[in-house]
Amino acid sequence: QVQLEESGGGLVQPGESLRLSCTPSRNIFSIYTVGWFRQTPGKPRELVASMSSGGLTNYTDSVKGRFTISRDNAKNTVYLQMNSLTPEDTAVYLCNANVERNGVVYLYWGRGTQVTVSS
Repeated sequence: QVQLEESGGGLVQPGESLRLSCTPSRNIFSIYTVGWFRQTPGKPRELVASMSSGGLTNYTDSVKGRFTISRDNAKNTVYLQMNSLTPEDTAVYLCNANVERNGVVYLYWGRGTQVTVSS
């Protein structure tokens, strides 16, 4: 089992920045892919950014050039730096960790942190 704890959400104005943090309950970065999803009412959960155990990153098109996923192994924390925020970025952001072992996918979610972008 892996528990994921997010922090850093809040209310900001368009054009401002936020940094989200996600700390797993144990060291998983060498094995798990970690990522950030977001969800708004009535829409499917959307992958925002992910980082593989090897450090490869992936972003959804709408955040490329604005968001950066990173991790600090010493602090056992993964971050999502969000710049130039727009109202369309308003959502609950959820941290995710997943790994495949012997054909079985193990998937863990945090509870989410609310990001609201509004003037």
